Amino acid sequence: VQLQASGGGLVQPGDSLTLSCVTSGFILDYYAFGWFRQAPGKEREGVSCISGSSDGSTYYSESVRGRFTISRDNAKKSVYLQMNSLKLEDTAVYYCAASPSLTLVFDAEAYNYWGQGTLVTVSS
Repeated sequence: VQLQASGGGLVQPGDSLTLSCVTSGFILDYYAFGWFRQAPGKEREGVSCISGSSDGSTYYSESVRGRFTISRDNAKKSVYLQMNSLKLEDTAVYYCAASPSLTLVFDAEAYNYWGQGTLVTVSS
């Protein structure tokens, strides 16, 4: 099973960016997915997650709520993170992760599979 994150880049404050996480070896319906980030010198932070159930429940950290949107396309075996109104403090390496769960998974330790990370740099 593999996760391949992409879509990072250098953007200006206020810009938008969409991260993609393409999976292989998963039946997405049975997995919850999460996006995490780690900024230089800081601990890893949970950004958003989406449940594995058909209702697609979502959760966002307070720092990104209202600006980021997580979604999944089971047919394309992909999970996305749409990031709008980016701020300097959103600069980090972003990781996607998968957990065999139908419900939301908040704890990073509960994620079994991780992608390699994609760098998002917000700079003026």
